[in-house]
Amino acid sequence: MAVDVLIAEDEPAIMESLDFILRRAGYSIHTVGDGDAALQAIRQQDPRLVVLDVMLPRRSGFEVLKAIRADRQTRALPVLMLTAKGQAQDRRTAEELGANAFVTKPYANADVVEAVRRILASAEVGRVS
Repeated sequence: MAVDVLIAEDEPAIMESLDFILRRAGYSIHTVGDGDAALQAIRQQDPRLVVLDVMLPRRSGFEVLKAIRADRQTRALPVLMLTAKGQAQDRRTAEELGANAFVTKPYANADVVEAVRRILASAEVGRVS
């Protein structure tokens, strides 16, 4: 079964927060706590969007993003990166690897929901064109 949003985040409080606010916004959610699990879940769950933390165990968010963009089947999968405040280099690296958007932690709930809506709307327009 396809889900709307796959959340890859290893910090339980942040994962719970993201899960809660995105479910409340009407999205179906699947969560994982490390980079390897994220790649496996992408194949199994077929999400419409991935919320990907930069700092993940086993495989970093950058490595996951690189793998997503290198695979013909997932190349167009929208990715929202979570970056730590003040980490401008992380943001540049994610941009170079093909992230669709960024949210800086700590984040405002409304910013996350808006970013997900904007990315998914843009992806739908891209599919129709």
